[in-house]
Parts: sequence; C-alpha cells; structure tokens
Amino acid sequence: MPRPSKEFTVVTPQGQQILLSSLKGKVVVVQFLFTWCPHCQAFSKTLTQLNTEYSPRGFQALGVAFDDLDPKDPVPLKDKVVTYTQQNAGFPVGVSSRSPVLSYLGISELERIGVPEIVVIDRKGVIREQSPAQGGGPLADPAHLKPLIESLLAEGAPPKTPAKSGAAKKAADKKTSE
Repeated sequence: MPRPSKEFTVVTPQGQQILLSSLKGKVVVVQFLFTWCPHCQAFSKTLTQLNTEYSPRGFQALGVAFDDLDPKDPVPLKDKVVTYTQQNAGFPVGVSSRSPVLSYLGISELERIGVPEIVVIDRKGVIREQSPAQGGGPLADPAHLKPLIESLLAEGAPPKTPAKSGAAKKAADKKTSE
C-alpha cells in the first residue's frame, strides 16, 4: 500500500456497468460483500451515512456483491442485490463473481476470506488502504474510516477561491453590466 487501483467493472441489477476508473477524481470506498452477511449489512448502513455526508465533497461509496451461489437457490444474485440495497445501502451496489473480486483484491483463490472486504481509493485512483483478507479490520470502524476519508478529500480538494473584496466585486460587476 499504496498501489494503483486496477480497472474493475461492477454491474448493477439494472444492467448498468460502473467502471472504477470512471470514479477517478473522487474518494471511493468499495465494499465487497455477501448479501446475507450481517457485518456487511451493518457496514453498508455506515457507508450510507458517510456517502450522504461526504458526497457533496467528492466521495462515492460503491458495493460489490459476490455471493457464492447455491445452484439450487432460485433467486438470482441481482435480485438479492435489489433487496439488499433497499434494506441496507443508499449507494450503488452491483454484482461480480468471486474470481475477479479476489484478483482485484490480490487474494489467492485458495485463501480463506472474510467480508466485508473494504478498499479505499484516493482521487488519483490509488488504493490507500485495504482491509485484511479476513475482512473488516480497522476500515470497518467509522472512528478509523471517517478521518481517513476526510484527509483524502482534503488532499485533492480544489483550491478555495478567495472572496473578492468590495472594490474588486464592484469592478467585476461593472464589467459584467457593460
């Protein structure tokens, strides 16, 4: 860490493809989750609050469900994601399969993993923190995650333009009216 984020595609239940590269310029927290996992559900609610608070400043939360599906389960993953989003997430959640997720995270197919897996990406597309393979870790704790998001938002924030003085404002207004 840090390392450049590889390209990754998330497909929403509506069929929209979201490329991680399309979010460059924003601070992004990606939650890799199982729809049935109570820890994932709780973290999605935390991310929803953070997304509401920080999205005006350039923050985006994104969820990726990669449940291992039982072939006998009649409910497709995309339908499970719709229900999951309605109950837990106020941000986009899409689907992927296990292999691309593990490849993106740099985790071996043979390694046992826990969820949620969390990745924090800065405005330049660099992964700044990632949860351990066992899932969650400090990133699942808002007391750790919130200051990290704030510092990354401040890093790439556009410079604030100084307020114009009264005389400068009058001059600008006069030019506009001419």
